Amino acid sequence: TLSECLITDLVYLKLQMAGIHFEHARKMPADLSGGMIKRIALARALALDPELLFLDEPTAGLDPDRSDSFVNLILSLHQQLSLTVVMVTHDLDTLFALSDRIAVLAEKRVVVIGTPSEVLQYPHEFIEKFFLGGRGRRAMEVLPNLPSTILPTQSEQ
Repeated sequence: TLSECLITDLVYLKLQMAGIHFEHARKMPADLSGGMIKRIALARALALDPELLFLDEPTAGLDPDRSDSFVNLILSLHQQLSLTVVMVTHDLDTLFALSDRIAVLAEKRVVVIGTPSEVLQYPHEFIEKFFLGGRGRRAMEVLPNLPSTILPTQSEQ
C-alpha cells in the first residue's frame, strides 16, 4: 500500500503533467473552466501510467485557443510518455494536428484506415464531403508532405 503522502505527491504530479497548477488542485468542479475539467480528466486517465490513452472528442466545447493548447498538451504527453492515443473526433484541426493514422467510420463500418494522405486519396463520398470541403482543406494545411494532387483547386469546386 502507498502512503497518503506518496499518493498526494503522485496526484499533484499527474495534475502538473496535465497543465493544472497547484492552486487549482483543490477546487470544486463548478469552480473550474471547461478546459480545466478536461485537463483534470486527462490527469485522472494518466494516474495509472497507461500505455494507451482513449480520448472522446477531446476539444469539444473549447474555444480555439484552449483547443490548440489542449492539442499541444496531448502532443507533448504523447512524446514524453510514449503514449499511444486513440481518439474519436469530428474536429478536423485536432484530427490532423494529432493523427498519424486515421480510421474513417461511415455506413456503420470502417471504410478506410491509413495515414492522413492515404485516407484523403481513398475514393469515397463521405471522405470527399467531410475531408475535402472548405473546413477540411483549411485543417489539412498543417499536414507535412501532403500531395497537392489531393486537394481540389478553386476552379474545381
